[in-house]
Amino acid sequence: MKFPINSQLFDKVGMSASAACAIHCALLPIVLTLLPIVGLEFLANPMIELSMISLSLALACLALSSAYKKHRKVLPFVILMLGFCCIAMGHLLEELERYLIPLGGLLIAIAHFINLQLTKSCHHHTHP
Repeated sequence: MKFPINSQLFDKVGMSASAACAIHCALLPIVLTLLPIVGLEFLANPMIELSMISLSLALACLALSSAYKKHRKVLPFVILMLGFCCIAMGHLLEELERYLIPLGGLLIAIAHFINLQLTKSCHHHTHP
């Protein structure tokens, strides 16, 4: 049995995951010293960050590829790739990490938002 992919749902979850990733990466340096006090030291674990990036990538691939069949626009993919490039560069350029990684998460959320808007606009007309 084949299950249809609901790209709008994946876009909404992807936007939330990407926004959470951006917030996590932006705030972690600020609250890093407080985490053990409130019992949240696990948030500083690199595996949490890798998990967030992996979840974001998986959701983006599902949402954008299935929605592309409807709207045929590459803009969400371009913004998505810019987002992941920012995240990768942030890991390579430690002095810019605090700027590039949250920016990457924000760009990924924007890619999902644009994809969602394009998908919604396709309900009113069909593409050849």
